[in-house]
Amino acid sequence: MPAKSPILMAVVAKEAARMAGMESEKQLYAHYNHTDSCHLLRWTARESYQFMYERPWEKVVQFYSNLVSCGTGASGLSELFRDKKHGIVNISENGGNSEETEAAASVASKDNEKRRGGRWNRLNFKIILSYHGGSFDGWQKQPDLNTVQGVVEKSLGEFVDENKAKQLKERSLPIEGSAQVAGRTDKGVTALQQVCSFYTWRKDVRAGEIKDAINHVAPEKLVVLAVSKVSREFHPNFVAKWRHYLYIFPLKKENPKDDSEHMDPHNSISKPDFDLEEGAMIDISQKMPSDKINEGNVIQNPEAKPQRFSVNKVDQILRQLEGKMLSYKMFARDTQASRSMGPAMECFMFHSRATETTLPSTDKKSEEGIRVMCVELVANRFLRKMVRVLVATAIREAAAGVEQDALINLMGATCRRATAPPAPPDGLCLVDVGYDEFKRENCFILD
Repeated sequence: MPAKSPILMAVVAKEAARMAGMESEKQLYAHYNHTDSCHLLRWTARESYQFMYERPWEKVVQFYSNLVSCGTGASGLSELFRDKKHGIVNISENGGNSEETEAAASVASKDNEKRRGGRWNRLNFKIILSYHGGSFDGWQKQPDLNTVQGVVEKSLGEFVDENKAKQLKERSLPIEGSAQVAGRTDKGVTALQQVCSFYTWRKDVRAGEIKDAINHVAPEKLVVLAVSKVSREFHPNFVAKWRHYLYIFPLKKENPKDDSEHMDPHNSISKPDFDLEEGAMIDISQKMPSDKINEGNVIQNPEAKPQRFSVNKVDQILRQLEGKMLSYKMFARDTQASRSMGPAMECFMFHSRATETTLPSTDKKSEEGIRVMCVELVANRFLRKMVRVLVATAIREAAAGVEQDALINLMGATCRRATAPPAPPDGLCLVDVGYDEFKRENCFILD
């Protein structure tokens, strides 16, 4: 048999080393081998993904759809907290910006018009939108997709001034307006009081005309709550001081085969591995043979993984984020590594809570609702998919019975695989965007 050439042997050795490296990397990330004191096995990314999606999300989607079609804005969410000792949101339809503030800005803007030309001669409109996430392919305009921005800008085409219309025609582009937004939402994410703006040099445009034009496009799926003239300096994204999100997570699986699989704490009180009052999981690794635990304090027996979590524990974990300016780069997704450094990744969390409540039934034949966990987050900014990753990771860590500072400890991780994959977009809702100072009494979940 002819001897193998040195080149072939080197190639084989290199491939073997590469495969060995992939196996070691897979082993490193598969079980999230952190250095904290948790002895329970965390779900893998696949298991976390399956756990999140095996829920009756259609009930949450329908609930959000009803809120949008009613046109009640963020105030429609208050029915979720009527039987709780929680705050009732009192948010104006102008997105938290008082009429007095807008009037003062308008006066200042008129003074600027006398001294300046160009863009200062245009009219700037602030538009408060409510739209159902399941009916659109996200906010951002994309070719051949039904996006909120695409629908809104097409509706604004009739209010474009003559100069811009001429420029668009010369470039063979459709005559559409340009809408700036406070924050782009992903496909499936609902918004109850999204804020965007539109400007034109036409002086005869009225706020009511803009409202009617947009409302006519997608009735009950896209609703304009308010339109008002604002200062020329107003930009919905750059001048916003906080964003308010709510995530609704069903506590029961869609079609559970066994009641033991239910994640509802009230159905799990009798389970020996669960302590509802303390909101923690008992360390089941004490019941496992020593050979089932590896050097990283991770249980290797997949049957020993936790099957329940405490809403109270999630609340305790999330509360640790309040009042802190932290880097959330480990909780972001779809951002380049070169852009994952510095102040742009830092967010200040004003409010971070979780509670359990009942989602009203959307079926007229059934009066019984479903038990859900509501996670409420308010921050000065949110990174891409940050809310959904925070929710999923908090649930995963609560099930593992970690300490309350679990999320803060994850801030120092070196790979985003240390955090859970994003929770489904169906449960997420942009409640409101604020332009005044944050007031905690306007939140839903309070002590």
